[in-house]
Amino acid sequence: MAFSSWIARLRSCSKSNFINALRSSSHLQKSQLGTQNAPTGAVVNAGRTDGSYSLRSSSLLPLALAASLGLLAFQTQSQPSLCEDSWGMSIGGKGSTEFVVKGSYKEVPQELIDELKTICQDNMTMDYDERFYHGKPQHSFHRAVNIPDVVVFPRSEEEVSKILKSCNKHKVPIVPYGGATSIEGHTLSPNGGVCIDMSLMKSVKALHIEDMDVVVEPGIGWMELNEYLEPYGLFFPLDPGPGASIGGMCATRCSGSLAVRYGTMRDNVINLKVVLANGDIVKTASRARKSAAGYDLTRLMIGSEGTLGVITEVTLRLQKLPEHSVVAMCNFPSIKDAADVAIAIMLSGIQVSRVELLDDVQIRAVNVANGKDLPEVPTLMFEFVGTEAYAREQTQIAQRVASEHNGSDFVFAEDPAAKKELWKIRKEALWACFALKPGLDAMITDVCVPLSNLADLISSSKEEMNSSPIVGTIIAHAGDGNFHTIILFDPSKEEERREAERLNHFMVHTALTMEGTCTGEHGVGTGKMKYLEKELGIEALQTMKKIKTALDPNNIMNPGKLIPPHVCF
Repeated sequence: MAFSSWIARLRSCSKSNFINALRSSSHLQKSQLGTQNAPTGAVVNAGRTDGSYSLRSSSLLPLALAASLGLLAFQTQSQPSLCEDSWGMSIGGKGSTEFVVKGSYKEVPQELIDELKTICQDNMTMDYDERFYHGKPQHSFHRAVNIPDVVVFPRSEEEVSKILKSCNKHKVPIVPYGGATSIEGHTLSPNGGVCIDMSLMKSVKALHIEDMDVVVEPGIGWMELNEYLEPYGLFFPLDPGPGASIGGMCATRCSGSLAVRYGTMRDNVINLKVVLANGDIVKTASRARKSAAGYDLTRLMIGSEGTLGVITEVTLRLQKLPEHSVVAMCNFPSIKDAADVAIAIMLSGIQVSRVELLDDVQIRAVNVANGKDLPEVPTLMFEFVGTEAYAREQTQIAQRVASEHNGSDFVFAEDPAAKKELWKIRKEALWACFALKPGLDAMITDVCVPLSNLADLISSSKEEMNSSPIVGTIIAHAGDGNFHTIILFDPSKEEERREAERLNHFMVHTALTMEGTCTGEHGVGTGKMKYLEKELGIEALQTMKKIKTALDPNNIMNPGKLIPPHVCF
């Protein structure tokens, strides 16, 4: 016990002389993914991911004591928030500028592969192309040194439970995989292991029309779900990118353009069923619309990004399809004018459904991609819903507010085809950017600030992007203070990647100084870990790690995501 205490104290120090002394010891071995040491011959692509090492002999105790006393004599500044080391990687830790996510690799045992074949039958693959596809996010610039060793496609909650039990027994990492639309590297497999693709679990299990809720499996997409619900006059109001699945939307706590009216994923999930790392199946709450019974496990799992368990069932709140809607668009001389109008409309009390802002560069991309001739100036798009009279009245009020803030060319549409054409401008923004600069990668990022700070943040970010040698666009869910940038860069040119990262850093750090967040809806993954300590503080991160350790002691659930590697307790 005393030895463990000394080691804990020594590991909290970052002094190189102690590190070098330990490095010379033949008794020091890296532990892989929080498990037993890798066997001789195991391939290691990079350093550790969890900060843990194994000291095999108590003969190190005199060395540890001597080194500790020497360090205490020379130490002038403590670093209580860090558990740094010089051997391993710190991808995602604060100050990290790494592009490719490194990880430790240990070969998946044949025994586990045989068990997975028994569980999944033909619904698994070790085909390289399939594994590569699952190991490379489709809409993200993030990359990893490894890809999954196996991809499994469970068909039931029972199969998910058995898969996790087997992986936990063999201490092999699991990476849950949904619609593959995440931005921040959530589905990377830097340590190899098993990718659990939930796409075959996509049924609607129950629809309660009178209660306005629905029970679904995680693999169903939000667009598929709304097609199913439309004949009943109901819809699920969150609308992130096309292709997003309900399970992935829960895992990243996403939202979309309708969040300003209906809230985020956290507000629209009634309960979940989750399989924990040891295979236990947990139901987080009842189907009642409100409850004060116990800890809120539902909200704990929403936004956990697969690090605490695998979601197998979701009960969602539904809304009535609006009787009537109006879509409007208005131009502005500056992006600050447009942001000011968004704030003014929210303060006016108008029950707006969407308030979307696109800067001049984004409008130019739309023109190039779709052969349009829109004025290339900052533009606001609105949607108003309700009765026909109410929606029109709100539109007129918005037009008046816009005109008071230099707005011009205010147009609106009520015909379904015309409304769809207007919203196409917003929904296809990313693809329009790729058409503007073919062959480039996109660094897509988002931040969110209190609404009163939105105009200042967007203005300063726009100035920084205008002075940059690379091209970037701004798109905002302006009604709730959330905005995105799409920064285009050539991945083969290191200076362009670094410039894109600099712009990203500028936007995030500016948002944090305004009491904002480093991510409004994309989640943390690997890309935003480095900002969490500044935003939340080390105590909050240590609390998160304690929860993670309690539910996943072998660290098999999506390791290397969400919690920065330097956090310890």
